[in-house]
This record gives sequence, structure tokens and C-alpha cells, in this order.
Amino acid sequence: MKFLRAWMIPLLILMLIWPGGSAKAESGDQITIFLDGSILQSDTPPYVKAKENVTMVPLRIISESLGAHVTWSSTAKSATIQKEEHELILVMGSNTARVDGNDIALDVSVENINGRTMVPLRFVSEQLGLSVIWNSAAKTITLTTESSNGDTVVLPPQPGSGAGTVTSPSADQEMRGVWISSVSNLDWPSKASYGQIEQQKQEYIQLLDEVEAMGINAVFVQVRPAADSLYPSKLVPWSTYLTGAAGKDPGYDPLAFMIEETHRRGIQFHAWFNPFRASTGSDASKLPDNHVANAHKDWIVTFGGKMYINPGIPAARSHIIEAIMEVVNGYDIDGVHLDDYFYPTGETTKSKFNDDATFKQYNPSKISNKGDWRRSNINSFVQELGEAVHQVKPGAAYGISPFGVWRNKSNDLTGSDTKAGITAYDSTYADVRAWIKHEWIDYVVPQIYWSMSRQEARYDILADWWANEVRGTRVKLYIGHAPYKLATPEIGWDSAEEIISQLEYNRSNSGISGSIFFSAKDLRRNPLGIIQRLTDYYRTH
Repeated sequence: MKFLRAWMIPLLILMLIWPGGSAKAESGDQITIFLDGSILQSDTPPYVKAKENVTMVPLRIISESLGAHVTWSSTAKSATIQKEEHELILVMGSNTARVDGNDIALDVSVENINGRTMVPLRFVSEQLGLSVIWNSAAKTITLTTESSNGDTVVLPPQPGSGAGTVTSPSADQEMRGVWISSVSNLDWPSKASYGQIEQQKQEYIQLLDEVEAMGINAVFVQVRPAADSLYPSKLVPWSTYLTGAAGKDPGYDPLAFMIEETHRRGIQFHAWFNPFRASTGSDASKLPDNHVANAHKDWIVTFGGKMYINPGIPAARSHIIEAIMEVVNGYDIDGVHLDDYFYPTGETTKSKFNDDATFKQYNPSKISNKGDWRRSNINSFVQELGEAVHQVKPGAAYGISPFGVWRNKSNDLTGSDTKAGITAYDSTYADVRAWIKHEWIDYVVPQIYWSMSRQEARYDILADWWANEVRGTRVKLYIGHAPYKLATPEIGWDSAEEIISQLEYNRSNSGISGSIFFSAKDLRRNPLGIIQRLTDYYRTH
């Protein structure tokens, strides 16, 4: 089984990212594929190439939860795949694959049909250790995997009818993600691309090219920056960050384009939603009539020069869930991701988030402490959204990225040994411990944006604390890293080795399943040579 896994992972993922060819499939009756007794769903059916008498199968349908480190050379038109001690090199158009220094023949070359990579079935059976039975009369292919002791290993089929294509990373796949912010045009798209469809597309393609080359296998794209959308919506207006004008149609569906371009490479696409931020400004007159700040003025609280949707109003929470589910139902996303915008931080005795009236009106449990009431509101939102997502797409990953410190030990003996001025529990009213304990989320990504030498909130201390929190649950832990701090005066960020040291530390803790970097632009600008260090690290680990 170890050999099967070692080779199945890189070969399958390569086929997901292989550049498109021009080969055409012969027509014929649709072929059904079974894997360990379960039907595999696919938007591109298998077919037989009559001339060569070779069955071509779409590898994506049996590779969704598998991964490897892949680097693509546009100059050599080759892909190098590394998994543990093995290396596989394939060159586009070649009928051989180089496996650990040996040439292995392919029946026919890889080809692309409607944006899906197809590979000869014989190659699958010989190289991946799959038992293959072809029934020409019934037009069925039966694939069987076997463990080292001969027992059948049942791999769950992917959900059909628009279900997410990739679940959260499997046990043998490390999360290597990056956040892509759209708010204020931080990562994508640029202001220079306003109204320019092809320029926006090329910018995203270039971004993917660069992060993929570093070893990234998942992107978390902000599709709801401020109660708006990067997709055609019946509930919220178009985002101003696409055209420079809120509510203006950009002339295409950016989300559909990004998902297709991302999946073409075998990279996961997670839709990132900012739940409660209504606007980065305080002037609703600049927003469309159907924006929540105008359509539901009673839901809005202005604080610190920004507008927020009041989490204490049940109808407001339901509206946000409905808006998120519009994407879950309509797009082939791999997960739903929330950031840490719940209640805003920065309240003082003179400047309060004005929800006193809401506290009195929407408090059926008669919670006396406003902080507990706020946390109850967020808990309800987190739980209800998770239930809605999993009902529609059971295989989709649902996770949240909270502030990196839950509570300081000085406030709670079970908190971390830190002295943070802001905490998730007390400042944003996010009781992440409850979400983990009740398994309302599939994964958590604490933003541990401090160095290994920052004594007030030391990276290793926090990483260990969070790993202990998820222990014994099904909730995965990914760490949010801060390459944006490289080359800044803050202690510990004078070398790219800080990020590498954090990744090495993660590897030493079995409770940590990977990393996500904030953000794409901060990796791409290559502070202190982080690109080469990260690329080398992921290539050799």
C-alpha cells in the first residue's frame, strides 16, 4: 500500500495540472467507472480510442484527495513531481515517463478533452497498482485498490450534482495554501485592470503560475470582501474591486473563471467570505440600492469609520448564510472559508459597538453578560452555516481563520502563555474552542503572525497550544503565517529563515496539518528571498 500511495499521488495530481492538448475523443456509448464498488462521478466521461484500442480515463475522479509537490517548467514543457524519495518527470507529448531515472512507456500520450486531462487506462493499472477489469458489453470499468494484506481499500466516491471537487486535504497531504485578498485590490485584481476582462484573467493566471511554482496546492480567494461579490449574485451587488464602481457588472463571471483555471492545475479552490463587514467606509450613498447598508439600514452598525452587519440580529445572520450558500450551490468550490471579521476590535469606554438595543431585543435565553451574548450569536452563525454547507456538499471543507491567540493565561488558566493585547475570545467574541469541541468546523487556521523570538506571543508556544486544542477531535489544524512581516522592524523578521523555521516546527508537531500564507502579494514580492527558500523547502519535504 505504501508503494501504491507513493506513486498514485504524484501521477494523479500531475494529470490534474497537465496543459491542454488538442486530441479529440472518439464517440461512443458512455462508460461507467467503479472504484472499489462505488460509481465515480465525472464531468468528462471515459472513452475508447478506437485506433489504438486504448481506454482513456479522467484521473481527476480518483485523485481528488491526493497530492504531491509538482513544479512545471514552461521552457522545457515538463513537470517534475516529488513524493518522499521518488521523482517522476513527464514531458508534454512524450510517450514515456521518467520514473526514478528509468524510462517507462505510455500506451498513448496524455491528452486534454474539454479542459480535463485524460490518461491511458493501461498506464493507470501498471503504474498505480490498480486492478482493472474492462467489460466491453456493459461498457464498465472496475478499478480495485488493494492494501498490503490483500484487503480491499474502499475510497469514498466524490459527491455528484455540483459537489466540491476536492475535500479537505487527506491524511497524507499537507496543506500549502495562500490567501488571495480582493479587498482594496490587495492581491487580485489590480486597480489597473478595472473593466479589463482579459487583463484581470491574465493577472490571475500569472499569480497562479508564481504560487504554484513555489509549491502551493490551495488558494483561498476572497469572493465576498464587503457584503458584495466577485460573481453574479441575486442577493448582493458586484464588488467595486472589479470595476471601480460598486454594482457594475464586469462583463464575465470572475469566480467561474478562477475556479476553472485553478482546478485545471490540480490546485484546491476555497471560497473566502468576509461575513460581517458591510463596507470599508461609512457612506452608504456610495453603495448600490441593493447593498445591505441601504436595503437593511437597521442591520448596520458604524464603528471606527466602517460599517458592519450586526451579528446580534438573527435575520442578518440568515442573510449572510444565504449569500454564502448561493456560492456553495452554484459553484464547484472545494471549501468555504471565513476570516476573523466577527465583532470588530478596538472598543473603548468612550467608543462602543452600538448593539445595546439588539442585546435587549434579540436575547431569548436572557443572557446577562453582553460578551457571552455576542459569543452566542457567533456560535449560532458558525454552527448553522456549517450545517448548511455540509448538507449540500458533504465533502467540502468548512473552516475559519481566527486571531492567533484564543485567550491569555492571565485571563484564563487554560489559555496560552502569551500577553496579547487582542484575543479571539474577548475581542472578536469568537469562542473558537467551542467550534473545535463541537466539531462545527472541519479545520481551523489561527493567524500566528509572530516570530519564534517574540516573547509576548511566541510562535512555538501558540502552535503547541492550538495543536493541543484540536487533539482528539476531527478538526484539522493549519497555521496562518505572516510573510508580510519579513524585512519589517518587528523582532524576528530579519530573515526568510523565520518562515522556514516555523514550517520545520510544524513538521515536528503531529497535530499540525499544514500552512496558509498571508498573502499572495507578500510571497510574490520576494522579501529577503523567501520565494527560493520556500520553493526549495517544499521541493525537498
